[in-house]
Amino acid sequence: MTQHTPWLKKYTAFLRLEKSLSENTLAAYMADLQKLMDFAGERPLDQLSTADIESFLCGLHDMGISPRSQARILSGIKSFYAFLLLEDYIQSDPTELIDAPQSGRHLPEVLSLEEIDAMLAQIDLSKAEGHRNKAIVETMYSCGLRVSELVGLKLSCCYFDEEYILVEGKGSKQRLVPISAKALREIHTWMQCRSQMSNIRKGQEDFVFLSKQGRALSRSMVFRLIKDLALRAGVQKNISPHTLRHSFATHLLEGGANLRVIQQLLGHESILTTEIYTHLDRQFLRSQILDFHPRNQK
Repeated sequence: MTQHTPWLKKYTAFLRLEKSLSENTLAAYMADLQKLMDFAGERPLDQLSTADIESFLCGLHDMGISPRSQARILSGIKSFYAFLLLEDYIQSDPTELIDAPQSGRHLPEVLSLEEIDAMLAQIDLSKAEGHRNKAIVETMYSCGLRVSELVGLKLSCCYFDEEYILVEGKGSKQRLVPISAKALREIHTWMQCRSQMSNIRKGQEDFVFLSKQGRALSRSMVFRLIKDLALRAGVQKNISPHTLRHSFATHLLEGGANLRVIQQLLGHESILTTEIYTHLDRQFLRSQILDFHPRNQK
């Protein structure tokens, strides 16, 4: 690690300042790079060959790491070597000719409205955190938020009268997202409970959603909440907070929303990403052709 320290410090600063990566994404990049350093051992990273990188990737495969995760790790390593090349630390990039493993088109689970309502029905509204949890689920589903965007949501970014929230997404990029009347009602109910809290920690006052200890929620807390609600509701799907985001996009698309609008609401830079995260079943696709193709018009 010592021999790489100057590079790592400069690379970390490059990702944080030039690429504007969030701390979570930055941590993921560095964790993936650490895997390569563990593989290299005492060998400096600037002396690794293309064959070495391929051997490293084969090792990931042998460890049972999925092609999707392999591709993500390779992407981070390619970014690192591109930085070394840019800064003249190396003369050639050993990852240049290496293609990412094919992971196929991954379509996450999607919840039906009935399943979401069943999860909401499991919440104990006799407790203050129950109202908070209901507001969390409704807000994530209403706005299609990432879990990091949900836990980072601040009161100063909520325009309740205009029914919009200002969301800070990946790379600190901000976007305005409309919020439904139902989600607003649940937030207002939670705010009444929140106003009774006497232990809000200093510096945490602006966060919408707080723990019983008066701190901003962690992502893992929201993961556990969603998993627990799904389990108690009898939802037989492998879901996470992202499932609510995916359901948001899917239900909008099935309702006739424009894909470009969904892209903007989700904060995707590329329309291709939006296409991956929007799932349409064959029956819906067929109904769209029957309803809208001119050859099917009576």
